[in-house]
Amino acid sequence: MLILPLAPARAEIVVVNSRFIASLEPASSVEEARAFIARVKAEFPDATHNVGAFVVGGGSTTTDFCSDDGEPSGTAGRPLLAVIKGSGMGDIAAVVTRYFGGTLLGTGGLVKAYTEAGKAVLALVKRAALVESARLEVDLPYPLFDRFRTAAAEAGALLLEESFDEAVHVAVEIPVSDLEAFRSRIVELSSGAVVPRLVSTRMARHPLE
Repeated sequence: MLILPLAPARAEIVVVNSRFIASLEPASSVEEARAFIARVKAEFPDATHNVGAFVVGGGSTTTDFCSDDGEPSGTAGRPLLAVIKGSGMGDIAAVVTRYFGGTLLGTGGLVKAYTEAGKAVLALVKRAALVESARLEVDLPYPLFDRFRTAAAEAGALLLEESFDEAVHVAVEIPVSDLEAFRSRIVELSSGAVVPRLVSTRMARHPLE
């Protein structure tokens, strides 16, 4: 099972007056990862360095990359990539933006600074699993709506859509492995009056506790 970031994150640290801004985002392909690095560079065009790294895929089928972006060789990209790999996550891209503060940090200081910046942003990241997921749709009588939402939350289903007319139309996404148990729960709640409809399946991110 591939573990990956649920959503983008950003953190900032200051080391001897140099600012290190660490940005992170899910990336399901090399193209997405490179596009993210390019966007961060465009966001901070006046930065001294924009050091990028990514790991795409998981397990034995991974592609990784890092760049020092002008810092001394091995002092920036490699430490950032090592932190990313150490997180155990795949499909992840990161950029550490540095604004030079006027004091040289030395090779050891740079390695530590880029490592700490990577750790700071990873500490903010919520994790997700990439799993086969099912989209379910259901039309509910209004008295059942709150109980349905509670059951969906307890089952870890993601609410995709809801609309209100004569009945409440709801679309949720749930891991296929939990599909039958959730459907049975809704049938039970409605005394057999409501059966969620399976619309489609796809690979999708689902939050981990």
